[in-house]
Amino acid sequence: MLLEDLNVVLKVAEFRNITAAATHLNMRTATASAAVKRVEQHFGAEFFIRTTRSLRLSSAGERFLPICEQAMAMLSLAKQNLKADNGEIEGELRLGLSSDLGRNVITPWLDDFMASHEKVSVKLYLSDSNVDFYRDPVDLALRYGSPDDANIYGFKICNVPRLLVASPSYVDAFGAPQDLNDLRNHAGLFYQLHDKVYSEWEFLGATGQHKIKMNGTRTANDGEIVRKWAVAGKGLAVKSSLDVCDDILAKRLIVLLPQVTVKPTQLWLICPSRQAITPSVRLLREMLTTRCNDLLSKLANTGALDRHQL
Repeated sequence: MLLEDLNVVLKVAEFRNITAAATHLNMRTATASAAVKRVEQHFGAEFFIRTTRSLRLSSAGERFLPICEQAMAMLSLAKQNLKADNGEIEGELRLGLSSDLGRNVITPWLDDFMASHEKVSVKLYLSDSNVDFYRDPVDLALRYGSPDDANIYGFKICNVPRLLVASPSYVDAFGAPQDLNDLRNHAGLFYQLHDKVYSEWEFLGATGQHKIKMNGTRTANDGEIVRKWAVAGKGLAVKSSLDVCDDILAKRLIVLLPQVTVKPTQLWLICPSRQAITPSVRLLREMLTTRCNDLLSKLANTGALDRHQL
């Protein structure tokens, strides 16, 4: 049995099909089938129940393969750690990103990261929905909000103030809100996640927390669309300061009601297990922390952010 044979078996278990696993691994079906047979002969057990139309795990496979997967992940991590000790960083980063932040902020940073570490490959999965590590093709994700699952490992990247913004053209046409109560006289641009529309905006003022139920006719389940509507002068939006930083610096958007604070959030890099924390992931975390704090400092230097929020 070869060590690589175990990876073949794990892929067959993932796809429930030897041909599909072989295609994914860029090998012939006969080669993949031979690898499965070698592993089964080595351990003296059949890990798959085969019929003419299907393939499923046997009871032995259900017991053995999860342990095998953990062992292979630990071996891969040990190999990467050894290479990192010698100055080599390699591996594949399968990263989940939210739409607006991923496309317009993080992706250019990843280009620089890969230029510095040529043996690192990246697969991006862009979605504003909460990532499911057992369903989605990702090993880690960058998400707003601290993880609420005790089984998830996470690294806080930075605090992220949210901002109430609109375009100069909107303010010229409709005026700027003078206080929180005045917000109801303006058009809100809303983000929707699953069936929930976030049309109630939360603010922190000198007299405590305030919730304002906004009116509006535009809702999207994609944060980038909401930002583009705001830039186009279609209404007011509450957005992450990271998402709108470039628009504010370029004066495509302006911050409204700076005397009140929109309920803030945090940016976290999360993964399902310690085995996912490879040397390349640690370097990615360091890069993200540095770049995000630099971006937020630029906003603070313009007066768009209060440094006490960072």
